[in-house]
Amino acid sequence: MYKGIKVLDVHGHVSAPGNGFAVLAGMLASNTPRVHDPRTPQGLAGLNMTPEAWNASTGRHVSLMDDHNIDVQIIGPRPFAMLGWMQPHLLPHWTRLVNNFIAKQVEMHPTRFIGAAQLPQRSDAEDLSHCLPELDRCVNELGFGAVYLSPDPAGARTTPGMHKPYWYPVYERCQKLGLPIIVHGTNCLDPRFDVIPENYQIGFVMEQYLATQLLSHSDVFERFPELKVVVCHCGGALDRFIPSDRHLSQKDLRNNLFFDTCALDVNYLTAAIKQRTPARMLFGTETPGSGGAIRPETGRPSDDLVPIISGFDFLSEDDKQAIFHKNVLRICPALKKLAA
Repeated sequence: MYKGIKVLDVHGHVSAPGNGFAVLAGMLASNTPRVHDPRTPQGLAGLNMTPEAWNASTGRHVSLMDDHNIDVQIIGPRPFAMLGWMQPHLLPHWTRLVNNFIAKQVEMHPTRFIGAAQLPQRSDAEDLSHCLPELDRCVNELGFGAVYLSPDPAGARTTPGMHKPYWYPVYERCQKLGLPIIVHGTNCLDPRFDVIPENYQIGFVMEQYLATQLLSHSDVFERFPELKVVVCHCGGALDRFIPSDRHLSQKDLRNNLFFDTCALDVNYLTAAIKQRTPARMLFGTETPGSGGAIRPETGRPSDDLVPIISGFDFLSEDDKQAIFHKNVLRICPALKKLAA
């Protein structure tokens, strides 16, 4: 809570027990699809999971949210594990399994989580029409309220830019359903990055910033005027030009293109909120994720962002309430039932 209103976090990821990765390793090693539904006893047995393991993994997640004053979180796939480079006969099954994991976590804590779908994106497909059956399943059967898109699922810079017709089938469906798109980088297979630990993080920066620029300069939001897009990690990177510079889009994107606050350096986050404006910033932390490092000045994890943002004296009280609560409700109708 923040001053009596619920804190709504747009950026979270599923916390399935570790055997989920064991299933993934088995699929890759055997080159054979394996799909189970963890919401059933038979599915749990097939995954070699137990209810106790699920209670422990999701319980840790909820405890961290409580510790960080987060009331409700949109949870999607873990981006580095989306693995859009995997073979086409495996990817849909892995995607379906991940979405079943997300649905299981939402089912266990229905007042704390809303699901966001992973899609079986193929960089070499003609367009994203092949993703629509899983998108529809996630909305109609699983009750999800958002969808993740990777700007470059194969990680090899072979995917059409996010302004190209390749993306239109999902844009059209999401606009029709009032479903926000969460843009998050995934894998990056650039061999130059091999010396950098967790180098997919560099891919996040590059792909999210590029997506921001392509969506800003193109006609996507003229074609899909009701489409809502959130780019994670403040948009990947910040602009170095002044707002009136011709290098930046001069379009009014206040109703279409948004950013989350998942940036852990205070100076960077300050600049991002000022540059993007509070009206376009949605609270996001990735808790639990890559923000566990302790701030020396506070002794608290770096992803504990409620006290950081609430302490920004350049924000008005209305700005803070918008970031923590109101802005995300503008773009994600599914959250309204949990927001009161």
